[in-house]
Amino acid sequence: MEKFPDRFFLGAATSAYQVEGTNSQNDWWEWEQKVCLKEGSGDACRHYDLYEADFDLAKQLHHNAHRFSVEWSRVEPAKGNFSLQEIEHYKHVAAALRERGIEPIVTLHHFTNPLWFARGGGWEHEESPVSFARYAQQVVEALCDTVRFWVTVNEPMVYVYYSYVIGKWPPQKKSLWQAKKVADNFAAAHRAAYRLIHDTYRSKGLPPPAVSVAQNIRAFEPQSGALMNRFAARLQDRFFNRAFIEKLIRARSLDFIGVNYYTRDLVDVRNWFPPRTAADTRQGNSAAIRRSSLGWEIYPKGLLDLLLSFKRYGLPLFVLENGICTDDDSQRWEFIREHLRNVLLAIKGGVPVLGYIYWSLLDNYEWDEGFAPRFGLVDVNYTTYRRTVRESALKFASACKNGGI
Repeated sequence: MEKFPDRFFLGAATSAYQVEGTNSQNDWWEWEQKVCLKEGSGDACRHYDLYEADFDLAKQLHHNAHRFSVEWSRVEPAKGNFSLQEIEHYKHVAAALRERGIEPIVTLHHFTNPLWFARGGGWEHEESPVSFARYAQQVVEALCDTVRFWVTVNEPMVYVYYSYVIGKWPPQKKSLWQAKKVADNFAAAHRAAYRLIHDTYRSKGLPPPAVSVAQNIRAFEPQSGALMNRFAARLQDRFFNRAFIEKLIRARSLDFIGVNYYTRDLVDVRNWFPPRTAADTRQGNSAAIRRSSLGWEIYPKGLLDLLLSFKRYGLPLFVLENGICTDDDSQRWEFIREHLRNVLLAIKGGVPVLGYIYWSLLDNYEWDEGFAPRFGLVDVNYTTYRRTVRESALKFASACKNGGI
């Protein structure tokens, strides 16, 4: 058996909007009604009420870490008006994990925004970092006694791309200028939150926290050896994977680098026109390529290559999401096992990896894709809300228990 280092974190993740249910005071809920999505989030998994039973499952599966997000619109339903009841709820969520010997990893922003924030300009507004910091301060003050790991923003460049480059997600705008403004505001919001989190822990005499973002990274590889494709692959890797992280490193506002990894994109561009060189990709068309039910290529080696390349930044890395949506549960375990092996290879290559978090603990609402994609270690019946532990979860549990594969 190949062993992970001592104190290595192994567990799973959730996000508030995708599992809690009835998050009706944010922009995604309103947008679902506006565009008439085939499936709205509705009651989702009812995790808001059932979180303790869900964490019991995580404990039974020998997880020693769990990543969850706080829903901003619950905590601050109106500008400057904080709900003590909801803050208390999230205190209980974090405490419930600690009571079960599970390290809580808290995400402050996972794609959704309060309605008042979105209607006031959202992340385009110059005051958005101030608003985010005000919210973060309330949550950090409440949870700092229980929480050590903080993720300020989940996948900022995914948000920017889907909401402001291709205009698929709310607010459905297509503007490179606004995309840059939003990315800059995310960076400013993170820096402000980073400072206030560290200041809060110092003021309370607590051990230093560990603060980062969750940066979605993809393996960008040229479809052919053509100069244009090789150049475009490097450009996309820099724009999507590294530019945001490097900006935060220069600002000395990362304690570790959180990464989410799912797939590879083959870069195949037809001309040197900048929008094409910066965005044109496709999935491989070989029949031998393995895919998830969403059509994403399964490419475990990409995680190894990226972890090794991120070693240059001199910071610990933490795989905060890695998962597959599939109706074939044996494929799910094979996916996990192969990615864990590549994490082990990265560690052997000198990369200081803190842990591996699978996406997701539960089947959940996969944004505009609805409930059809099944990512969960635990099956959720969306009629009865009954949880059923999958065989892949039990095999992963063995790896968690034994600290290796």
